[in-house]
Amino acid sequence: MALPSSQLCLVLLLLPIICSSAVHPRKLTRLTKFYDAQKFAASEFSDYHLPAEYEINYYPQTLDHFNYKPESYATFQQRYILNFKYWGGANSSSPIFVWTGEESDLVYDVETSIVDLASRFKGLLLYIEHRYYGESMPFGSEDEAFRNSTTLGYLSSEQALADYAQIITDVKKNLSAQNSPAIAVGASYGGMLAAWFRLKYPHIVIGSLASSSPILYFDDIVPQNGYHVVVTKDFRDTSESCYNYIKESWYEIDRIAAEPNGLMALSNKFNTCSPVNSSAELKDYLEITYISSAQYDNPPYNPVQNTCRGIDGAPAGTYILDRIVAGLHARRSGPYSCLHVFSPNELYNGSAWDWQTCSEMVFPIGYSYNETMFQSNPFDINKYTTNCLQTFGIKPKPNWITTQFGGHDIKTVLGTFASNIIFANGLRDPWSSGGVLEDISDSVVAIYTKYGAHCADLYTPTSDDPDWLIEQRYKEIKIIGAWIAEYYAKLAIK
Repeated sequence: MALPSSQLCLVLLLLPIICSSAVHPRKLTRLTKFYDAQKFAASEFSDYHLPAEYEINYYPQTLDHFNYKPESYATFQQRYILNFKYWGGANSSSPIFVWTGEESDLVYDVETSIVDLASRFKGLLLYIEHRYYGESMPFGSEDEAFRNSTTLGYLSSEQALADYAQIITDVKKNLSAQNSPAIAVGASYGGMLAAWFRLKYPHIVIGSLASSSPILYFDDIVPQNGYHVVVTKDFRDTSESCYNYIKESWYEIDRIAAEPNGLMALSNKFNTCSPVNSSAELKDYLEITYISSAQYDNPPYNPVQNTCRGIDGAPAGTYILDRIVAGLHARRSGPYSCLHVFSPNELYNGSAWDWQTCSEMVFPIGYSYNETMFQSNPFDINKYTTNCLQTFGIKPKPNWITTQFGGHDIKTVLGTFASNIIFANGLRDPWSSGGVLEDISDSVVAIYTKYGAHCADLYTPTSDDPDWLIEQRYKEIKIIGAWIAEYYAKLAIK
């Protein structure tokens, strides 16, 4: 929910390990993540240390904000991070930029373009970790937090938003910065939270920047096949022949799998680290590879182009599956000994994100025959529910997000009561199919580029950024500057 420009390599290297989520409920890559390839080599994830200017703090957070049972008053240590490097101080009412943490460890979020916003506007940086991720574990530990559905029952978006409200209020009070305007910024699921935070807590933040936030991918608001249609378009626009090879490869995998010793032949062909158990398992792995390539198809790595370069670049007459293998090699950065093929359809009862997709974050994503470059895989709420019941003992609530936050007829609804929200998207991002792509009002606006993929606008700015990305960021900065100026003007006449 996302990678700054130097931060894609590790995701491409470790996608089978670090990606989970959203449908089946784990067939898609997780909505985000920012990972810095140079900092977070596979062996160094646990050894990373924040730069000195980042100050780690913990807030005694309320377990349950929404009832008054005695057990609800229990607290846990919620991590948040401050960076005062650019802040003009409370005396000048300088702004506070709040990163609404998402489904990851917070320390991997700190170096994004939110830093650029702080430097431009003399802002304080406040990053808040989402409950049940990173170190912010209710009940004292991950083992206890994930013990059963009772302990996991306090994990929801509405609880997370209330957490953010508590921490922002407390930080402003402690810094005597009650007059400092706060602006929420988030990526992907965190972008959804940033937008919803502005809707639910408009007295706490004056505006929100929601990057790559698919707030409309619920109920029947957008077509269920939208995600995979965009993935298909990304590949087809890159290379018609690449698209055709991928589309044809599924049938060849099934053909070989049906032969004696076919699964072993496929394992040898793709150099898997352990024998594949079925053709479906291998196809699931390849699908995740293609959709993650599309989701993160941002410069300078451009994994879709790299994949198609490998597929198309094989000599004439090359066997189709050898082309697919060449595409896998071209897509990945750095050497690898074998492919860690796994089954993404299995839920994990120790996964916070799997819990969220089994409770409220139900993305009804599916596709029928010949709608995409993938084989048919319609969304089946009954199968989805069965998987969640088997793993967590709970039934999903597929309509709860739109009941709580809205989504239907969004232009009329938000045009009536919402203000100061930027919905930013790149149309090469599959999640843009569930994003807001039209202005809703003068102050609830959509900024997008047809070239960018997931959260491109929140990558750390570099001298190599393309013009379209620079222009997108410029528009966002200009709007945020207007929010701050308007706030100061009103503050002056109080």
